[in-house]
Amino acid sequence: MRCLVVADLHYSLPQFDWLLSAAPHFDVVIFAGDALDINSVVDFRAQILVVRKYLTRLAGITRVILCSGNHDLDERSPEGEKIARWVGEARQLGIACDGDDLIIGDTLFTVCPWWDGPLVRQRIDEQLRNAASKRPKRWIWAHHAPPANSPTSWGGKRYFGDVELAQWIAQHQPTMVISGHVHQAPFIPDGSWFDRLGTTWVFNAGLQFGRPPVYVVLDIDAGKAFWLSAGDAESIDLDAPLQRPAASIAQAPAWLTSLGRIADPNLDRNSDRNLATDSPATG
Repeated sequence: MRCLVVADLHYSLPQFDWLLSAAPHFDVVIFAGDALDINSVVDFRAQILVVRKYLTRLAGITRVILCSGNHDLDERSPEGEKIARWVGEARQLGIACDGDDLIIGDTLFTVCPWWDGPLVRQRIDEQLRNAASKRPKRWIWAHHAPPANSPTSWGGKRYFGDVELAQWIAQHQPTMVISGHVHQAPFIPDGSWFDRLGTTWVFNAGLQFGRPPVYVVLDIDAGKAFWLSAGDAESIDLDAPLQRPAASIAQAPAWLTSLGRIADPNLDRNSDRNLATDSPATG
């Protein structure tokens, strides 16, 4: 099984276009939050309509997993906590979204919402406890914020991670956690696109502008993870202990770069290196 992982597209339509072109070549697309952009000049309701059209097409191509991020919150619950109502409505498209569990083969995917208060936080805690009772060989979470005190949540001056997530990871030890939120973490000293907490791998692709977006590919059967940005291409062995730095990809696998599949920005050292160091710390 091969999974394409993105987050923090923030209503970048060229990146959504690329996602549609890449999706046919993956078994699962994991979108780890912040499809929308609260700072955009485009009306929020219009953003939701456009992104929903992309998601409709995407769901017709492959399996899709979508968790909400802080930019996706469009409503308050009856209890007054912010929620992403429109993300929940994506379930009608056959997309696994906030609060869902999805089993594909021997892998359980658990999709966590962005939490803005104690009630949603408690629902996540209950969701993880329930899912833990039926976990198969692999258990992968989608959770927009990365864990606290991890290189994947390092913003340059402080960590922007989720303390509760770090505690949930310590308690349940899932196989992987897919996050985003901290845009520059993979590009700055002491930050990273990957980490390991106990036996759990944690990933945060980061954010860059232009097409294609920065992304992670999980080749689960081969036990490899690849990170591809405008200026770098790295990989790690998921079956080995944590090692830093990640290995540079001298020769990318043919399935990753072959013509008609994924564009190959990672090996083009002359490409624009407009990376996330110019972007806000989180999104």
